[in-house]
Amino acid sequence: MTLFSGTSAPRAKIDFQAVLGILGAFIFFLGFALLLPAAIDVFYGQDTWHSFLISAGIAFSVGAILWYTFKPKDEIHIREGFLIVSLTWLSLSFVGALPFVIAGVLPSFTDAVFETMSALTTTGSTILGGETSGGFINPDIEEIPKSFLLWRSLAHWLGGMGIIVLSLAILPLLGIGGMQLFQAESPGPTTDKLTPRVQETAKLLWGVYVAFTFAQFLLLWVHPAMDWFEAINHAFSTMATGGFSTKNASIEAFDSAYIDWVIILFMFIAGVNFAMHFRLIRGDHKSFFANREIRFYALIAMIGIFIVSGSLWLLDEYHILDALRYGAFQVLAILTTTGFGTDNYEVWNTVGAFFLFLLFFTGGCAGSTAGGIKMVRWMILIRNTSREIKQIMHPKAILPVRIGDQAITQNIQRTVLSFFILYIFIFALGAFIISLFGYDIMSSIGASIAAIGNIGPGWGDFGPTDNFAHLPYLGKWVLIFLMMVGRLEIFTVLILFSPAFWRQ
Repeated sequence: MTLFSGTSAPRAKIDFQAVLGILGAFIFFLGFALLLPAAIDVFYGQDTWHSFLISAGIAFSVGAILWYTFKPKDEIHIREGFLIVSLTWLSLSFVGALPFVIAGVLPSFTDAVFETMSALTTTGSTILGGETSGGFINPDIEEIPKSFLLWRSLAHWLGGMGIIVLSLAILPLLGIGGMQLFQAESPGPTTDKLTPRVQETAKLLWGVYVAFTFAQFLLLWVHPAMDWFEAINHAFSTMATGGFSTKNASIEAFDSAYIDWVIILFMFIAGVNFAMHFRLIRGDHKSFFANREIRFYALIAMIGIFIVSGSLWLLDEYHILDALRYGAFQVLAILTTTGFGTDNYEVWNTVGAFFLFLLFFTGGCAGSTAGGIKMVRWMILIRNTSREIKQIMHPKAILPVRIGDQAITQNIQRTVLSFFILYIFIFALGAFIISLFGYDIMSSIGASIAAIGNIGPGWGDFGPTDNFAHLPYLGKWVLIFLMMVGRLEIFTVLILFSPAFWRQ
């Protein structure tokens, strides 16, 4: 189904009742997720469990009322799909922010929404540990109850593969129009369906996701520097390419080469298309290793590690093993938009720091949990640019754009180019708005690209050793919007601002 028809036939009205009904189902599901932090609170004998139970009760009540009042009777269409996805991420951020406010952990609702949206979109930017523009002192990460540490990481994990894909996997009742939701949640150049049924596809992807998360949890837990709670939190954050840690100093606090290399490995894994992971696990090694996007992704990672680690060794005089360790970690953290930190890259030499800055505009593979522009789009842009240069020299030649044996259609090329232009425009607009609050150019650029790229830390006043607490409330809402736009890959949200979308 296409958004715009070539005929003048009228389109059906948007079924707002179906939108509200399915939105209610997602809110209801969030109530179950809120129960797990409450259980952790009871387990550790802390007294904020009631905030999660109250929030879960609100989610159950609102969700049930919306679902049973507006339960869809017909199949939803692509326009309802886009509307549902955008409203779901926004409404879940509002509901997920309630425990912070009810427990008094964050007195500002704006800060609570910022932290929750950052978690669900796997951005990893935090307002914890700083003074807000309103004069509030937000607690440090180590000071908040363990239930809230788990909630941040769990929201990462759910948002990583996509709450909507998860719901399609476990709630067959949402199979009505399921493919429209799946495509809206995964609006990249291609959507790799492993099975004819979207629910089965979602289950397979989540199965791979859970298996990798459990494997990383075990590998982290065996190290004495991490207990089981820290291990599960960091496994959630890594596989979601989110970046929230249980420590203010992030992974640097554990001071372990073993932990660093385990997380490096799983950050790389999380940046690969999970459909390709499934094929590899099923024994289809040929298609995995022949995949051009995975090869390009690995090549960029290796080039980045070589340049950044080499610069740390030669220019900053790190020991060669430390240079490799810190360089590889930070390259993968930025490339996959995870945002963990083991060192302050802002004080590195110009060569290494500048290459890291370039990686802020990359991202992982399509179909991964990583944010950013994505490798496949860069491949198409590079191939198209190469084709245009050849076309100038051979104007009569027919030169298709190919990735491997696959020819990239003109429609996909136009979509990728439009995405890139919109991405850069929105990033620049976001940086300009942040600069209006008095921040310098690198701080403004860093805040904007960290939000739209779902990376987490930025530059300047928002660097890896800083936080976003001091940003004025209006600026935080700007970044909240950028985080959602970046997570849903621009078109899903911006199409709602098109008059053509709302025409009957």
